[in-house]
Amino acid sequence: MKINYKKIFTTVLWIIAISGLITSLAFVNKKESLVKVGNLDITVNATGENQFVDEDDVKHFFIERHDVLLTAEVKNVNINALEKALNSHPAIENADLSVDVNGDVKINVMQRTPLVRVLTMGGESYYIDTQSKLMPLSDKYTARVLVVNGYVHEPYARRCMFSVNEIAGNEIFKEVSMLDDIYEMARYITKDTVLNSLVQQLSINEEKEFEIYPAIGNHKIIFGDATDIAGKFEKLKIFYREGLNKTDNWNKYSIINLKYKNQVVCTKK
Repeated sequence: MKINYKKIFTTVLWIIAISGLITSLAFVNKKESLVKVGNLDITVNATGENQFVDEDDVKHFFIERHDVLLTAEVKNVNINALEKALNSHPAIENADLSVDVNGDVKINVMQRTPLVRVLTMGGESYYIDTQSKLMPLSDKYTARVLVVNGYVHEPYARRCMFSVNEIAGNEIFKEVSMLDDIYEMARYITKDTVLNSLVQQLSINEEKEFEIYPAIGNHKIIFGDATDIAGKFEKLKIFYREGLNKTDNWNKYSIINLKYKNQVVCTKK
């Protein structure tokens, strides 16, 4: 029987190569398992001028939880648990964490964006953000957003775990809640550049109707409920443009009523 030395030689070379690769990988894995976290690379993304959370806040958040990151061995860092914890922060909409082979932990944070501030009859105050979720006030910064007050009886503690849509769909809350209407009104006003400049404050009266206090003129606007928001605001724009601007009577009326279909009813001072 003829021995194929070339085939045997090739097989031996492959065995040596694979053995060397396994040894190298084992060495690298052992080395990586000893790598310690040496740097926290934190990026906070915020829309607009509001800054409710910064790099120091993120670091302090982990310190308060007694999460030791710097100098900790990478193998002992539970990225998923830290990410989940950071996503529970009241000012954070979303957080992504990752760690590389050098021990650098990258933290990317998207800050929540307040849409409207709610002042309740009980003296509480909180925001509804752009994702329709309730958001507590910040000790660091007060957002310059639309304000709603008046007959609002919705405590933060009993609502904060739900979105506005969930509250509106809840059998217990939906009969008394105005938060879904407040959210829709605020969202419409904020998206319209004219209304965003015109409307400074909303108030809810005893009949659960919206009243508006504009930035110009010395009058109150009775809006009614949150039905046909676009139609009512269009009536207001037309009235301002054709009814007040032409006669320069911005202070002639005490009340402008938009409740009635296809008409604007005004009360003179």
